[in-house]
Formats: sequence, structure tokens, C-alpha cells
Amino acid sequence: MSELLDPRNDFLFKRIFGSEENKDVLLAFLNTTFVETGAQPLTEIILLNTYTDKDAPHDKQSILDIRGKTADGELINVEMQLFNKYETEKRTMFYWSKLYSGQLQESQPYKALKKCVTINILNYSILPNEQYHNVFHLREDRTGIPLIDDLELHFLELPKLGDQAVPIEGGGLVNWLLFLKGVDKSHWEVLTMNEPVLKKAMNTLEFLSQDAETRRLYEARQKYLHDEASLIDGAMTEGRNRGLIEGRAEGLKEGKIEGRAEGLIEGKVAAKIEMARELLSLGIDIAAIAKASGLTEDEIRNLKTS
Repeated sequence: MSELLDPRNDFLFKRIFGSEENKDVLLAFLNTTFVETGAQPLTEIILLNTYTDKDAPHDKQSILDIRGKTADGELINVEMQLFNKYETEKRTMFYWSKLYSGQLQESQPYKALKKCVTINILNYSILPNEQYHNVFHLREDRTGIPLIDDLELHFLELPKLGDQAVPIEGGGLVNWLLFLKGVDKSHWEVLTMNEPVLKKAMNTLEFLSQDAETRRLYEARQKYLHDEASLIDGAMTEGRNRGLIEGRAEGLKEGKIEGRAEGLIEGKVAAKIEMARELLSLGIDIAAIAKASGLTEDEIRNLKTS
């Protein structure tokens, strides 16, 4: 039997959770995520961008997240991130805002806007706590009263599971996350006793792992993700180093504390610009460069033409 593929690969993740025939798998996963925070379980999920053969893993335009709509019209976006593309928090807010504002058609009133939920499954840690599941809403700082319930962000950080043992009894989100993290197959039976629908996800993973064409596409996607992560990391390091050197030089030239501070600020900006230029020279697309550098897409286009 072929070695199991990694379900954290976004191409494979969408095939397991984002296909019409596995809609019940997605619904079960979402419900364990929501119920853990005290929310009511969903009764139905409508897939808005089901997996198709057009989701080619080497195509930069492929949409490999999963978008769904509840029976009440609320929108849910689920995304798997294998490598840290940096600026995860800002990237999350940017795509949440596009999902939210994209609901309104011309002349529609604001009351037509429905709640939007983003679920990020991260193969890296970004938040300064030990919780593997963090949820954010809009709340008043001192009293905690909600402003509006339309924003909900979930961050599921797989590394924070550590070497957590497989639960002997009891269902819940941790069973799904251990499956995604790649827990030894000898523990699968216990996981499915806790979460029966998880068995279908496991069967799908086994089936896909034995399919030659799927393995080829999976390996192409893995290579693309590794190459992109390496290019971004290398460009960030080089750009940061160049920018800080220039900033320190500017500050020392002024010979003042204010000059040094101003020089360091200019250095950080220069670092972003230098990083963006490095990524442009490597052929990375503008949207990916914006995510990595913190510059806007218009600023990057200006660099391209300057």
C-alpha cells in the first residue's frame, strides 16, 4: 500500500473536505470547531467553491480554500496554511473583509450583510499563548460587550498540540486536528470511535494516496509550496539585512538620536522595498509579494515599472 499523503497540503485538504460528496465531513469538522466555543451546531452547509479538476496545484489562480454558506446565509471560509507566508493576521483580515463586503450587490442595504467566519488551520504558531484553538470577535475593551457579531476568526495552530495523546474517549476538535497533523495510523480507530464521521475523511485520504494522478498533483503542489516558502524567506532575510544596514548608516550620518531613529524607520521601509524587488525578480506574483512584504499591490506595481 502507498504511503499516506499529508492532509495538510492545501490541494489535498480541499479534496478531502471541499468536495460535494464529502460535504458531511466538512459539516462534522465545522460543528466540532463551533461547539467547542459554545456555539450551536450547524444543520446544513452549502459549498460555494467545490473541488474541481480546475484546482490545479501548480496554477497560482487556483482557489484552494473552502467556502460555504449556512442555512441562515452566513459565510464560512476555511483555509489550510502549511507554511508561514508572514503577516498572517493582516492577511486574514484582508480576506475576511473581501468576503464580507463582497456580499453586497449594487443598491443593497447594509442590513443584507451576513456574518462571515474565517477558520485558519496553521501548521505554524503565531499567537503568544498555549491554546491550539483561539477565537476572535469584536468586543468593547473594558466591558466586553459585543459591537456586532458579524466577525468571527478562528486560528487552529497544529504545533500547539505537541505530543498530545490521542483521547481515549470523547469526541471533539482535537481528534480532527490530530488526524490532520498526521497522527500514527495505529491510533485511527480510537479517533473514529470518538468522531465517527472522521472515518470517511480517513478513507478518502487512503483512496487518494493510492491514486497515481493525485500523487503527481500532490507532489507538484508540495514542490510549489516549498519553493515559494524558501524564496519568500530568503528574500525577506536579504531585504531586511540590506534595509537595516542602510538605516543605520543614515542615522549615524546625522549624528543624532533623532537621525538614528529616522534612519532605522527608513531602513525598515527600505527592507520591505528590497524584499519586494527580490521577489519580483524571482517571478513571484504580486498578491503573494504583498502578503509577504506588507506593501500594497499598487506600491509593488510601481516598483515593477520604476
